[in-house]
Amino acid sequence: MQRAKYVLSEVMVGLWRNVTMTVAMIITMAVSLTMLGASGLMYLQVNSMKDFYYDQIEVAIFLNNDVTDAQRASLDSALRGDPLVAEVIYEDKAKAHEKFKVMYADAPDLVNAVKPDQLPESFRVRLKNPEQFQEINQKYQNSEGVETIVDQQRLLDKIFNILGSVQNMALLAATVMAIAALLLVGNTIQVAAYSKRREVAVMKLVGASNWFIQAPFVLEAVVAGTIGSILAFAGLVVGKMFLLDGSLRDLTELLTPLGWSEVLLMFPLMAGVGSLVSAVTAWVTLRFYLRV
Repeated sequence: MQRAKYVLSEVMVGLWRNVTMTVAMIITMAVSLTMLGASGLMYLQVNSMKDFYYDQIEVAIFLNNDVTDAQRASLDSALRGDPLVAEVIYEDKAKAHEKFKVMYADAPDLVNAVKPDQLPESFRVRLKNPEQFQEINQKYQNSEGVETIVDQQRLLDKIFNILGSVQNMALLAATVMAIAALLLVGNTIQVAAYSKRREVAVMKLVGASNWFIQAPFVLEAVVAGTIGSILAFAGLVVGKMFLLDGSLRDLTELLTPLGWSEVLLMFPLMAGVGSLVSAVTAWVTLRFYLRV
């Protein structure tokens, strides 16, 4: 019990003795963990979007203007009997024009300029497996009456590639900040160890164990890392409340909502990373500088 009290008291004294560097270490750790948590949330969000939008993907098979009833009926029968197809919806010129008016409601001149007979008929096909577009394309691209086949996945893939790049940039920035935090942790522990070098020498002479000597320094780093993770989590909560649920609400609902469960999931990740990395960095620093 006495040893535990001594270790805890030394931790508090050490944090207060180097308060400026401690605050800098906490802030740097908080920023790097915030970016780590944000990149983790973005990773979960991108995966959620993929699951949602890929499930809604349609293959549009546009027909020639001179398609015959027999060609249309043959293609309809083939699609409905295809084992790769989950659902088939036929869209005639009138339906295509109604959809066009809704899509371009903000451009009335364009809507008035386009007549129903100028838009092609089409089959809207939803696949059981969206990744099997190439098989559908090969089957029907040369069918009679077919003009062109368009897969929404091509557009979505471009969007997700952009989001993936943003995700990687956030992770890279978090990594750079983490390296800066580690260097600062190591420097802070080095300064603390130097200021107590005489005490450490005396403790070694009286036979104190390596663990007993190292524990206060390591716990200083762990406390700083834990406080940094709490501040980082608070930053994510504020961002969720005032950005994602506030000014960016319409955008997040379009992309797929980000729930509180995902935000809460980030806290143990950030706390674990902040504490563990800080502890390991402090231990390695002590081994190098104190030779204990």
